Amino acid sequence: MDIEELRTFVEVADAGGVSPAALRLGVSKSIVSRRLVRLEAELGVQLLARTTRGAALTEAGATFRDYAARVCAEIDVARETILPAGELRGRLRVAVPLSFGPTHFAPILAEMARRHPQLQIHTCYSDRFVDLITEGYDCAIRVGYLQDSNLIARRVGPIYGKLVASPDYIRAHGSPETPEELVAHEALMQGTESWQLMDGDKIITVRPQGRFKADNGMALVAAATAGLGIAYLPDCLTHEHIASGALMPVMTRHPPPPAGAYVIRPPGQHPARKIRVLTELLIEYCEPAPHLAGVDR
Repeated sequence: MDIEELRTFVEVADAGGVSPAALRLGVSKSIVSRRLVRLEAELGVQLLARTTRGAALTEAGATFRDYAARVCAEIDVARETILPAGELRGRLRVAVPLSFGPTHFAPILAEMARRHPQLQIHTCYSDRFVDLITEGYDCAIRVGYLQDSNLIARRVGPIYGKLVASPDYIRAHGSPETPEELVAHEALMQGTESWQLMDGDKIITVRPQGRFKADNGMALVAAATAGLGIAYLPDCLTHEHIASGALMPVMTRHPPPPAGAYVIRPPGQHPARKIRVLTELLIEYCEPAPHLAGVDR
């Protein structure tokens, strides 16, 4: 039984169709289809029911998928074990935030590719929430405060942030001094998130309201400099605007607690060595890096 046929079947099962699985694997749809036909012929059972919307697992396919996934995972661990020290092969799919991923994390991923010429690195830059398991990513780099989930996280560096507003907004609406005053102001947000603030040694949570929302940090910077409201943003996106006077810190007596940059991966007993290497490289670059943590602190 061919390992690539097993891996292809698992990708089709998880992606829900031949086309998304082919995209994940970096091969043509015809190759995916041929591998599936060979696997089903060898097993003598139908694993997938093809539909106009994609492919659905049969009862046999649902049972076989878990065994196939475990076999693929064990083969990956075995391959890593016998590779020469430091050598990485295969493919690494990473989801990275768009707001400052291209400027802060892309150079680190490029350095990893330089150090490991046999490794393929495929990166998706997006500020939307990426479902690692459904979309077939090996890991993600995420920043901020982590929500509870079944994913496994490793902190790789600090992220500091501030609440900021433009001088025009402050002149027109005043500068809030307390959390109670803050909730009466226009907030610039990514969605319906809450904001955490320090009150001495305690962390308090406020739920701001606002009419302007965007899923990208630079879009919120633009809205803040335009005077539309108060934004909570990482220092690496705002320090130049604060230095120029286009933005001003607010709520300085109640600063947000430090957040973090994390490598997130799906649950599993053995993290792939390529993920461990990426994590160690990010720690090497991010922990001492003022440009990531915030140079204006």
